[in-house]
Amino acid sequence: MSYIMSLMLFFSSIKPAEALPSLIQKGKASFYSKKFNGRKTAYGERVSAAALEGAHRSLPLNTLVEVTNLDNNRSVIVRINDRGPFSKSRVIDLTHAAADALGMVSKGVANVSLRVVGKGSRALAALTPDTPFTTPDAFQPMLEPVL
Repeated sequence: MSYIMSLMLFFSSIKPAEALPSLIQKGKASFYSKKFNGRKTAYGERVSAAALEGAHRSLPLNTLVEVTNLDNNRSVIVRINDRGPFSKSRVIDLTHAAADALGMVSKGVANVSLRVVGKGSRALAALTPDTPFTTPDAFQPMLEPVL
């Protein structure tokens, strides 16, 4: 009985939705239609087609994720601020700006890999330059693709 109680105490201290640094996930990405611009996300923020943001089913709010298009090796860092995608075949939904930075707008869907690079506003401040985190040109680090 004490063994079971020990296991319960151990596992109760682990947060299931905690973002693990450098967690890698592969799958398909899509992007929000421009008709969603200005609508509220699951967290109450307004969707901006010009922001580098995305939706993931389980990563916590404000998690920073490097998304790499596996077809052309272009990468972008996005902030998770919404829940989704609601299509089971997709792992992430991106804003139009993030999709454009990845070169996937013409296809609509791309094979991508996801790598968690940070979490929270402190990580965001460390990664972003002095310009706002709103356009693909404002922050495009030179990152090696995750294969």
